[in-house]
Amino acid sequence: MFPFKLSLNASTLLPFKLDITEQIRIAAAAGYEGIEIWVRDLDAYLENGGTLKELRDHIEQTGIQVVNAIAFWKWSDANETERSQGFEQAKRELEQLAQIGCAAAAAPPFGNVDGVSLDDMASQFAKLTELARDIGVEPLLEFWGRANQLSRLSDAVYVAMESGVADAKILLDPFHMYTGGSKLSGLSYLNGDRIGMVHVNDYPETPSRETIADKDRVFPGEGILPSNQFAQKLWDIGYRGYLSLELFIEDFQGKTALDVAKQGVTAIQKAYSIDG
Repeated sequence: MFPFKLSLNASTLLPFKLDITEQIRIAAAAGYEGIEIWVRDLDAYLENGGTLKELRDHIEQTGIQVVNAIAFWKWSDANETERSQGFEQAKRELEQLAQIGCAAAAAPPFGNVDGVSLDDMASQFAKLTELARDIGVEPLLEFWGRANQLSRLSDAVYVAMESGVADAKILLDPFHMYTGGSKLSGLSYLNGDRIGMVHVNDYPETPSRETIADKDRVFPGEGILPSNQFAQKLWDIGYRGYLSLELFIEDFQGKTALDVAKQGVTAIQKAYSIDG
């Protein structure tokens, strides 16, 4: 049984250099219910003469949901000036995302977070959440395995808890769990309602955990991650949301963008099936 919803992160189509409208079209044609866009692709679309209304119309015509946006705001930067500018950037981009009907936006530890305590991050995440929710977009707290702070699942749980934000949502990614040393067993301490999005991917045994890079990610089921176990844990804690394919493969060996997107659907459904 496959009990989750399918989403495609636009990073997966990066080698094809598609504009945001084509990314949306491909995701819908391949059978995904949702898509995660990158704000930089939205910016490029607007710079080339597109409008937010035209893009929203295109999204509605395809019948797909824009379930999340990949953004890079220095909301937790150690430098007050950088942090202030990060919030200004966030406000501007959140307003654009709201206009196209985007439901959420990722909030990773982007910028200089050296020396920033988890308690300070919690305080800043509370401010970011207030800003985002007032605009109509949900911020998803994301941990990065290689970040100098907020690198583990336990860090994200602590920040969410100490922020005081009601129903704070976390973004999970097995690659970042692997590189940061988070254990799958830690998922048992979560409530599925507190997970806003799950990125899905896999990773090979080599390169090692210490040296593996984003470009080394592989399709679900092609690496050493026990994906079915991961899926079962998600189900057991009550998660019923999107699994979004986030790869950074640089060359798909002659496959088309639609081929790759469809391969993702098949891989996710097989790797993340559960017994029920």
